[in-house]
Amino acid sequence: MYELLNAIVLNLDIAGIILLLVTLVPILKLKRELPIGSVRKLWEILSAMIIFFIGIYIYITVQYRIGNVLINRDIICILLFFGALFVLMVSTLSLRTALDIKRIYTLEIENITDPLMGISNRRHLERKLHEEFAKAVRYDLAFSILMLDIDYFKNVNDTYGHDTGDMVLKNLGAIIKNFIRVSDIVARYGGEEIMVLCPLTDGNHAASLAERLRQEIDKRVIVPADMEKEGREIRITVSIGVAEYLPEISTVEDLVKRADRAMYRAKHEGRNRIFLCNNSTSDEMTTVNVL
Repeated sequence: MYELLNAIVLNLDIAGIILLLVTLVPILKLKRELPIGSVRKLWEILSAMIIFFIGIYIYITVQYRIGNVLINRDIICILLFFGALFVLMVSTLSLRTALDIKRIYTLEIENITDPLMGISNRRHLERKLHEEFAKAVRYDLAFSILMLDIDYFKNVNDTYGHDTGDMVLKNLGAIIKNFIRVSDIVARYGGEEIMVLCPLTDGNHAASLAERLRQEIDKRVIVPADMEKEGREIRITVSIGVAEYLPEISTVEDLVKRADRAMYRAKHEGRNRIFLCNNSTSDEMTTVNVL
């Protein structure tokens, strides 16, 4: 056992050189992924320093193995200095790279988020809608969408002003985002219209989710009363159209059109209700609840 440990210790120098060589692999990959700029330049300098260390380590290893244990003092000083500089560069570059990643992530989130409602924007919705529709078609998976519209939202703007209307939209976005499942995607479709994508969900289950959401919104105070401004509390209701993917539906536009028609049917029938379009034609619909 002692001989084995001794053999391992005696070959740690070789292991160190190998580890430094291995370190170059992820760094070279990282450099290729980074855009041209100051951070990439610093990673290139770090790569050069690793190559420098490899050369020094090889030199020291060879000197020890040929029996020349009296290594030049200047070499030791240089090695220690550049070793400290190496650690400083690694820590600094790690911080800068992490901050750049955070900045890029923040920009990406802002790019796909509606600034008012705090849910996905139309651009992100279009991309995810096509992705989920393609999955449903290719693998014959269940997929449904909810189209939601605020009832009498124009009256809210006309009565309380657009600032209050914006607050209604913002608070509604938060309610829906916190209510839906992790796998669902909620996005602002346009104006006060909101769409929810429900992957792996058939029409009946999507309609059940829509009904629970409708009830949740119906019982909530969207904007609390403001006693200082003598403002009354604001409650709203929503009309929701639900459409599920069927084999005869060939395009995303057709699926959205079905949900849209179901939503307008809900509005026409009295609002604050849900209609499900789950038949072979978009003109055939099932009411989920009648108030």
